[in-house]
Amino acid sequence: MNLSAIISVLAAEQSSPASLAMTFIPLVLIIVFFYFFIIRPQKKQDKKDAEMRDNLEIGDEVVTNGGIVGIVFSIKDDTVVIETGGDRSKIRVKKWAIAKNETIHDGDVK
Repeated sequence: MNLSAIISVLAAEQSSPASLAMTFIPLVLIIVFFYFFIIRPQKKQDKKDAEMRDNLEIGDEVVTNGGIVGIVFSIKDDTVVIETGGDRSKIRVKKWAIAKNETIHDGDVK
């Protein structure tokens, strides 16, 4: 084979910049989808949960991630003591374990 035939074969096999861009468009769309439909809503929910935990007050009725329902007895840096059951047993849990505050405060009305 001569050199011109080899060059023409190699030139035919090279992809154009337009087809290279078309290859990355689905990847970019998937990344955008994940950001707007998965990552961003999760960050919003995490921020809302952290705000709820920071605004806990003594006497609030809370539910833990494990399903334990109790009333907040005391609050320290990153722990909360809840009082639960008829015998008023006290359980110390981490703040991150509080899943829901079921007490409605004046500012919570929607």
